[in-house]
Amino acid sequence: MSVTPQPPDSHLNRALIEETAKKSGLVWVRGPQGPARGLWHVWHEGAVCLVGDGPLEQPLDDLGLTDGGSATVTVRGKDKGARLAVWTARVRELAPHGEEWQAAVGELKGKRLNAPDADTMTERWAASSRVLRLEPVGEPLERPGAMPHDAQSAPPLPTPATTRRPQPAGLPRLLFRRRKSRAPE
Repeated sequence: MSVTPQPPDSHLNRALIEETAKKSGLVWVRGPQGPARGLWHVWHEGAVCLVGDGPLEQPLDDLGLTDGGSATVTVRGKDKGARLAVWTARVRELAPHGEEWQAAVGELKGKRLNAPDADTMTERWAASSRVLRLEPVGEPLERPGAMPHDAQSAPPLPTPATTRRPQPAGLPRLLFRRRKSRAPE
């Protein structure tokens, strides 16, 4: 049996991926299509597991995540939101009610917040959602000590949503008007 030699820090890199994904409640996933999206997940048996594309679940379809495809996962720190690690993942879609699916769903169920149908959630996931495993492949693309030097920022995507509109004409009067104090009777 031949063992391929690994770089001395490959175990450290694998531990970095695992620990950052375990401690983060959100990972940013970029598929072959579209921009990266923040997704809730769990770390289970060496991979990020997530559920989506069903009613009441996070959308995954526009990311182009397909079984056997690849994705890029970015994990950020909880305290300041800085990038901690970026790695390539192989996407695997788990078959509903299979052994791996049951194990992953058992973990996901505990992390799913505010589900209106907590008692029947796993049946809904089996019927209309996808459960995906994002398994790390190779060494991290970015990690502490090996980060890009440029800002890596991108302009926001165009959207009709806005938080900046002209100030209503009567607003200063409402904000700065003094309340008349009532004289004691």
